[in-house]
Amino acid sequence: MRWECHGGQEESKQEQIYVGRSLMGPPTPFTLMPMPGVPITHTQQPYVTGTSVLGLIYEGGVLIAADTAGSYGSTTRFKSVERMKAVSNNTLLGASGEISDFQAITQLLDRLIVADAMWDDGNDLGPLDIHNYLTRVMYNRRNKFDPLWNTLILGGVKNGVKHLGSVSMIGVHYVDNHIATGFGIHLAQPIFREEWKENMTLEEGTRLLEKALLVLFYRDRSAINKIQVANVTEDGVHISQPYALKSEWNLEAFKNPTASAAGSW
Repeated sequence: MRWECHGGQEESKQEQIYVGRSLMGPPTPFTLMPMPGVPITHTQQPYVTGTSVLGLIYEGGVLIAADTAGSYGSTTRFKSVERMKAVSNNTLLGASGEISDFQAITQLLDRLIVADAMWDDGNDLGPLDIHNYLTRVMYNRRNKFDPLWNTLILGGVKNGVKHLGSVSMIGVHYVDNHIATGFGIHLAQPIFREEWKENMTLEEGTRLLEKALLVLFYRDRSAINKIQVANVTEDGVHISQPYALKSEWNLEAFKNPTASAAGSW
């Protein structure tokens, strides 16, 4: 900090100037430490994020799939981040967005499941119950202007009823037969609308998810071809080990991608 004088004479109103701060800004030094009366803002944006999560209903239950990339900004920094978690015996949660916020949500759900189990009333929370709970959590945090930076997909089966729903970071929620988050809304959903059908087999559903994830790998810079597919049935939740999709880069559209773009080089 220094005191600045003009014209050789000290001004009646002196201005405090701090390194790294605008001259027109408030006279508060830059710091990452909490200060009394000053709201904390340096944690209010995502840092390590995951891209699209896809889900669909098939004849035996619900399938949810995602890749294992964790991006630090535009850099695909981590290649083995699992973004799906079994919440209960018949419910699975997948998330795109901030990885640490997803971990915080899973801790909330762990406590919720334990608290419910302590009642020992023979009734477990189902996917619809957990979906409703997550809508309240996300909307509550949004109203505090401190959102959890995730879009969630939750799927499960209870008493023969299949449930697949989504919750956004501001609490917007809906259910559908097939759902996508992130770039998947633009690139995977058109494929689902064209090819999804009722009573798909497990093999057909898995192939459809793999096709959509391969398109995302080609077109989404944050996506990778290392994926996981989760199968949720009334008997339980099974999450596959990560495996790689086979890609093909000799397609005509990739050889000269700007050939049909007007005004391109």
